[in-house]
Amino acid sequence: MSNHTVTRRDITFDSDGDTCAAWLFLPEGVERPPVVILGHGLGATREMRLDAFAERFARAGIAAMAFTYRHFGDSTGQPRQLLSIKRQLADWDAAIAHVKTRRDVDGTRVAVWGSSFGGGHAIIVASRHPELRAAVSQCPFTDGLASARALGPVGTMRLLPRVAGDLVAKALGKEPVLLTLAGAPGEKALMTAADALPGYLALVPEDGTFVNEVAARVAPTITWHRPGKAAKNVKSPILFCICDHDSVTPPEETLAYARTAPRGEIKQYDAGHFDIYLGEPFETVVADQTEFLARHLEVAR
Repeated sequence: MSNHTVTRRDITFDSDGDTCAAWLFLPEGVERPPVVILGHGLGATREMRLDAFAERFARAGIAAMAFTYRHFGDSTGQPRQLLSIKRQLADWDAAIAHVKTRRDVDGTRVAVWGSSFGGGHAIIVASRHPELRAAVSQCPFTDGLASARALGPVGTMRLLPRVAGDLVAKALGKEPVLLTLAGAPGEKALMTAADALPGYLALVPEDGTFVNEVAARVAPTITWHRPGKAAKNVKSPILFCICDHDSVTPPEETLAYARTAPRGEIKQYDAGHFDIYLGEPFETVVADQTEFLARHLEVAR
């Protein structure tokens, strides 16, 4: 792979009247490079290692735009910490529309890359945008019921009072009742696997914008969300990067869905859900993803 010098720009784009903050990584010396759009997981912001992936892609001659969803981080949107699946998917549509208008990238050669909850979004987005050249779905959330089973019935029951309180707050127009995103085993949190809290914290830089909370009303919508079902409708090549020891998004379900994608490629890693962003697992997965993207975005060798 070529090794371009990379320039990072702070940019924004509009999403239904709100502003999504993003970074655009451009490979120097490449005129109108293809572009991959990167979106993160549950309540996460782009500072949580999306820059590491984006920079690698840019070094290989692929521009990369990493963005933060509305209601989170330094993007706008009220109330704060609101995780709406519908709005996040609209943010993806807005991101694709934005890169198509830019003159510094080739808007006809676009790919999407999502991780965890964003990996589920990437499947849905790719199914809705047949013009995309490629998609990458990393340790994707594909089946809410499977993830709820991983949390366990007791863990799920613990969340119900908060969820009910937040639905009342929404009806009364009050501030959301928040729920911890990643907690220790036994805590009231959306993710309580042993590696969830240390996994999240390992990705947060000192000056990050991540807040370990989310409006509780999202919990039931996550349970019934099954983005894996869209895999069979993805016309573009799609790479599934699956962690064999995934405590958050069970790999068995993901594999079953991945096999339904007409042009799907599957890579498996001897790693847990949060390992993939750092160290040796990161080096392995980012090399596979770069090769896949370069192939389908027709990067000049």
